[in-house]
Order: sequence, then structure tokens, then C-alpha cells
Amino acid sequence: MSEETGSKSERAYAAIKDKILGGEYSPGYRLVLAKLAEDLGFSVVPVREAIRRLEAEDFVTFERNVGATVAGIEPTEYLFTMQTLSIVEGAATALSAPLITPGDIARARAINAQMRSCLEHFDPLRFTALNLEFHSVLFENCPNPHILDLVHRGWNRLKTLRSSTFSYVPGRAQESVAEHEALLELLESGAGTDDIERAARAHRAATLDAYLAHSHRDAPATLAQLH
Repeated sequence: MSEETGSKSERAYAAIKDKILGGEYSPGYRLVLAKLAEDLGFSVVPVREAIRRLEAEDFVTFERNVGATVAGIEPTEYLFTMQTLSIVEGAATALSAPLITPGDIARARAINAQMRSCLEHFDPLRFTALNLEFHSVLFENCPNPHILDLVHRGWNRLKTLRSSTFSYVPGRAQESVAEHEALLELLESGAGTDDIERAARAHRAATLDAYLAHSHRDAPATLAQLH
């Protein structure tokens, strides 16, 4: 691969991935090489390389007689990831609580305000990035490095699953912002770690339940069973 082709391939990869993550290319959307190349102003070669890379990362699937299409969230993997993240992130947030400062609360509240401002002209990609930033303020003080590592793995797994749940259930975003504020108020009030952990887990559960309700697919368990 020439340096020029490599650069164009990288740009094509980034452009197509952004449209997938942002919901413009939704699950099942056909990725026609010639049309993508025309839209991007490239030849077909770097676009094909970008599509192959996205396929290797499970963003794209190939079907016989169909070609390349945007992959959807695999419901069972999403379910298991969210269940695990609910448990470990809830624990990390509770363990962090005694170490969270008023400055941390103010920073988290400012991030939540940015999330609220996203609601009018909803941008699921930005909202999801801010969501991680918000929760990071609450769990990064966790003194148990093993639990913290599991939280980071869970969030990374969600990225691999290409999960901005808010692309599928944008109505959940407004509820999420309200639940963030309630969680901050719990932390400010000096609530017990059990109450904080339950609230953090319920918040994660509500997002999963919204997705499962939207998907209309059976799942082997629900987070309600873990409460």
C-alpha cells in the first residue's frame, strides 16, 4: 500500500466509522463501494481497504448477493456486557464515593449540563462520549484497581460492540440526564455506599432495558433479575 493510498484509506475509514457511530449509517445499511468512493472523493481502492478494516472490527458484515452492510448490535453480547458493567461500575462508583470531592461533583454536573444541551439537536455520538466522561468522574477514584480495570474493559467492550444505545433509543437520553443529577445529589448528601451502588446499577439497568424493549428480542436474562 502506498503512503497516499494508506492516508486515503485511513480517512475513508474514519469518515465511514463516524457515520456508523453517529447513526447516519444504521444497522443493515448497504455500503456500496462506488457510491462511498464518489461521496468521499476517493477511488474505490482505499474505500475497499477501509471497509475490510471495519469488517475486521465487527462494524461491517458481508452477505452473499448483498455485499457490505452495517452490522447491528448483537443483543446477547450487549446484554452480557451491560450486566457486567452494571455490577462493576456500580461497585466502583460506591467505592469512589468517599473520595469524590466537591470539585469532582461540579465537574460532573458541568458535563451533565453539556449532555442536556445535546438533547435539542441530538447527537448520539457526542452524547455517548460525554456520558463516559461523566461516569469517569464518578468511578475513577475507585481505590480497587482490579474493579477499575473491569470497568474500563466493560466500556471498551461497548465501543467494540459499536454501542451508542442512544442511537436506537434517543428518548432514553433525557431520562439518563435526570438520573445523573439524582446520582450527584445522592453523592452530595453523603448517602450510604449501598444506596449509591443501587442507584448506579439501576441507572445502567434502565439503559439496557430501554434497548431490550426497543429490540423486541428475547434475552436470556434481564438486569432486573440482578437487583
